[in-house]
Amino acid sequence: MVPVITHRAIEIYNKGIAQGNIANHFGKIGDCQCVNASFMGFYDHPGRYAFPKGYESLQETVNYFAGSFDRVSAAVKGGFNVASVLTPLQSDPKLCNSGETPLQCEFRLHRPGIVFISMETGFEGRTADTYEKYMVRIIDFVIDKGALPILATKADNVEGNHAINLVTAKLAYKYDIPLWNFWRAVQVLPNKGMDSDRADGFHISVEAWNVRSFTALQVLDAAWRAVR
Repeated sequence: MVPVITHRAIEIYNKGIAQGNIANHFGKIGDCQCVNASFMGFYDHPGRYAFPKGYESLQETVNYFAGSFDRVSAAVKGGFNVASVLTPLQSDPKLCNSGETPLQCEFRLHRPGIVFISMETGFEGRTADTYEKYMVRIIDFVIDKGALPILATKADNVEGNHAINLVTAKLAYKYDIPLWNFWRAVQVLPNKGMDSDRADGFHISVEAWNVRSFTALQVLDAAWRAVR
């Protein structure tokens, strides 16, 4: 689940720091599965989390990125998909300037050095090729801004053939950037991390939520230790 951080990834990050990105800021680009209440937000609140024995060193990473975990991202919202973050009409007018996309707004406000990109919400009736087209635009934007993108696989298979995860893995390979394989992490959980009560094929279980935040922190830790 924790990827190797390549020389190319480090080059992207260092370019961004030279351009003025803030080293101890990380960002989130995603849908409902990236909102702070469910995803990593508690790491900004001591006493709400504890690390398993042997993982106490992760606290150093939590301390370094304090303030980014529970910060409201302009590029995260329930229902967002890969097209939404590229659409000015989807921007929060309380945070963003007129004509800004959620993606542009988030980078102007936060200037992160590392960014998680996790888009589980699909396009109903659209193909993985469409997903890939928009993901390429997002990745190109993030790299152009000098932030290191971390791509995430998803636990569900609503499309029926795992095509979205395959595209995500292919793009990580193509761009030589980290892949956070969340799908693999939940395969050992009951019902492979899916919520058996809802049984809608999309929502994940409470246990999977905890695994999601913890494995994301492990990846952030690996990326930070490599680039520094």
